[in-house]
Amino acid sequence: MKPLYDNLSEPKPLVEGGLRVIPLGGLGEVGRNMNVLEHDGKLLIVDCGVLFPEETQPGVDLILPDFSAIEDRMDDVVGLVLTHGHEDHIGAVPYLLKLRDDIPIYGSDLTLSFVEPKIHEHRLPAPDLHVVAAHDRLTVGPFDLEFVAVTHSIPDALAVFVRTAAGRVLITGDFKMDQLPLDHRLTDLRSFARFGEEGVDLFMVDSTNAEVPGFIAPEREIGPVLDRVFSEASSGQIVVASFSSHVHRVQQVVDTAARHGRRVALVGRSMERNMRIAEEKGYLTIPEGVLIETSKIRDIPAEKRVYMATGSQGEPMAALSRMSTGTHRFVEIQPGDTVIFASSLIPGNENSVYRVINDLTRLGARVVHKGNAKIHVSGHAAAGELIYCYNIVQPANVMPIHGEVRHLVANGQLAVKTGVPPQNVVLAEDGVVVDLIDGRARVAGAVPCEYIYVDGRSIGEISEDELETRRTLGSEGFVSVYAVVDHDTGAVLSPPTIRAIGMAEENSVFDEILPDVDAALREAAAPGGVDRHKLQQAMRRVIGRWVARRLRRRPMIVPVVVEQ
Repeated sequence: MKPLYDNLSEPKPLVEGGLRVIPLGGLGEVGRNMNVLEHDGKLLIVDCGVLFPEETQPGVDLILPDFSAIEDRMDDVVGLVLTHGHEDHIGAVPYLLKLRDDIPIYGSDLTLSFVEPKIHEHRLPAPDLHVVAAHDRLTVGPFDLEFVAVTHSIPDALAVFVRTAAGRVLITGDFKMDQLPLDHRLTDLRSFARFGEEGVDLFMVDSTNAEVPGFIAPEREIGPVLDRVFSEASSGQIVVASFSSHVHRVQQVVDTAARHGRRVALVGRSMERNMRIAEEKGYLTIPEGVLIETSKIRDIPAEKRVYMATGSQGEPMAALSRMSTGTHRFVEIQPGDTVIFASSLIPGNENSVYRVINDLTRLGARVVHKGNAKIHVSGHAAAGELIYCYNIVQPANVMPIHGEVRHLVANGQLAVKTGVPPQNVVLAEDGVVVDLIDGRARVAGAVPCEYIYVDGRSIGEISEDELETRRTLGSEGFVSVYAVVDHDTGAVLSPPTIRAIGMAEENSVFDEILPDVDAALREAAAPGGVDRHKLQQAMRRVIGRWVARRLRRRPMIVPVVVEQ
């Protein structure tokens, strides 16, 4: 296998008759999935998702793919293919359409139904949507596309087989091989085998669970666990937290609530919208009389209530987080309530989730999660399933996608075990360009691929330096020091004043260092005249050293010198 690459140069123009893959998100991380295929001067985009911020990215709402590699070539884009309706595959679509709003978009009925309201929320023109289904085949520019059903944790997911004059590429999207799916929609291994017989020149494979041995348990195994938890919660309300697009999980919660005589309220704007769409499209069946408006559910006894809520990843503004802090306007957690985390834990969200669990426990709730009950099964293929697929497809080249570096490496190792030559397994991260020429996949260079932060209305205006400043303010605190000097002589007219924010210590703790700051200021001002920068740096050095030694902190220090 090839290693991950550093210090790659910009790729040369694609040779005539070649196929280029430009990953702009999802390789080296779990989220913001986006791959661009280039052939015959045209671009085909597969997925366009977001990444949700971690605690180390304070104030950030979303993280987008970096469009800079293609923003000057938007007229060359012949289409956007969406494999399924999860946020990490569709959430950035409106931001892409702000570069060109008439890009044809191809996806399943449910996927496009989830995308359309997002586009409207951004006040963009009506999108050019094209509903496709399994076995559909169509030509988009120089790309011949065939869509294939796959099983995932959301209905209507699709893989896509891309035929070009340069070679054939099979992109799995997110998938698993659940043999007993709730909707009876199996991953179409017959088509995978058919593609293998035709010849798969490049296999782009979901890597998320490549480190997990064996096969993922069927989704329907969650039903009995939910049933047991509901039985044990004989008194008190039940809150179930899940992704707002996890239709299969919501279906099982609704069915379980109906069996136990409880009614269900959907909590969270995205949960309400997505489940309404899923029900209208026939992907979600709600028994008569089970669903109730959130504003009315408090009119029934607590032991009859179930809240289906967002916030399973500990997002600060999501419904469950607000419940845990007692700030939700409809739901108040009481001792004896049961809260179920019915979803996986996305890497990077551990601290946020555990904080919510602790807050809920402090309120007296029983919290059921993956660590103490089998309340979640993954939507991604484990190692046994990936090996099965490699043996069926027998690809010439493999490019692991969708996962952190450790997932990509593990997936590549599985491919080698099934007989794929190590030199034909290309491990790449975001921005690393891969060319398929004469049947061989090779790294061709790299394009810029930074995190693009969304903060309120700001898109891409937050730098890493700005985030570092925010992290420092949040963890180390802020110290300001103020002094007045004579404009002509530099003499100190007003002794330094220190104020600290975000630190446990009182401002009076700085009294002992004030004489040293004053002395440093007077020394820097001699023998006369004013160099404001020099004076500020003198104060910063003295305070910084003292705070590091005395308080074990490294706050942001802002010195201010005023001349009179």
